[in-house]
Amino acid sequence: QRPSTIAIATMLRIITDFDGPIMDVSERYYQVYLLCLQQTQTPSQQIKTLTKTEFWTLKRAQVPEIEIGIMSGLDPDQAQAFSQRRKQQVHQLEYLKFDRLIPTAPAALAKIQTAHIDLVVMTMRRVQELDTALNQANLHQFFPLPSRYCLSNDYIKTTDVADKPLLMARAAAELEPASQTWMIGDTEADITAARSKDIPFIGVLSGIRDQANLARHQPEAIVPDLAAAVDYILATIS
Repeated sequence: QRPSTIAIATMLRIITDFDGPIMDVSERYYQVYLLCLQQTQTPSQQIKTLTKTEFWTLKRAQVPEIEIGIMSGLDPDQAQAFSQRRKQQVHQLEYLKFDRLIPTAPAALAKIQTAHIDLVVMTMRRVQELDTALNQANLHQFFPLPSRYCLSNDYIKTTDVADKPLLMARAAAELEPASQTWMIGDTEADITAARSKDIPFIGVLSGIRDQANLARHQPEAIVPDLAAAVDYILATIS
């Protein structure tokens, strides 16, 4: 059963994405970039491997994968193959070990819990991918099963922008009504999901989109991380 310590009329809810606000996925994405570059280049080919900072800056600016491949020294056909390999491999369980908990996230989650705010995680991870991460980071206490909205292990993904609002619709149908709900995330898919239910959205810069890309969607606020987002919400409602 979901927590019911607060009357529905006054219950505040925070829905947060997982990758970006809570987990830093930059190392996983970079390691898969290196692997796919190695798999795609020919033995004698000279390539220009991007540094992690260069690569992550491009990813956060939404530079297409094919363009990143070409910038790394691949020809257009190779860059296409590189892009396909990366999409197939970046979410595989064996690479999740590279994810790191954002240092300020646990204290922010604890602050939400202490304030008796209903907490929900909504992520494009599959069940097994989310479970693996919650185990690695020891975060189960913040997200009991009814508070987790993620994809089934056999779900056929389309795009995050199309799929995430479907999770939001399911949450809206299943969760107890709240007097106020906020969403925290790092991508346009999070914003689209929040807007589908008229939920105010706070963008965090600890994820895979930079300030310019988040600002284009006009969130209520853009802040450094989950901790700053929680502080913003608490200040707004006080």
